[in-house]
Amino acid sequence: MAYCTQSDIEKRIPEETLIELTDDDSADAVDTANVTRAIEDADDEIDSFLSLQFSLPLESTWGLIRRMSVDLAICNLYGRRPHLTIPETQKERCDSSRKLLEKIAAGKLGPGSDGPSPSSDAGIETTKTKNDRVFTTGRKSDGSTGTLDNY
Repeated sequence: MAYCTQSDIEKRIPEETLIELTDDDSADAVDTANVTRAIEDADDEIDSFLSLQFSLPLESTWGLIRRMSVDLAICNLYGRRPHLTIPETQKERCDSSRKLLEKIAAGKLGPGSDGPSPSSDAGIETTKTKNDRVFTTGRKSDGSTGTLDNY
């Protein structure tokens, strides 16, 4: 499953630029096969990082992953044309995406979520023992004050 589509890329860069980056046959049209290869390469790079923390394939594509896939695919397209200079903002986006992927691989960042997983327990936890007490009142035996004495 691809993390982004050609349509996602077309929203980010002008059609003329996409034609210039993909048209090998001078057909004056976007070569979808070259776009697909760039997306596949970007997704392979993303998967290499995600595989360190998640089982693949992912069940759904998170927004952050889709954005990184678009960024990396555009960089891959510029890589096909070394005579063209990649815009500095796009280069920064690619570098940022790779840094985020490194953090995800290290377990320091999650790629996002569509909501809490059904197995997560978000309920309230209660206890009934004296040792689990969070707030205390003054202790007469040692003269110290408790956490609720000033209220």
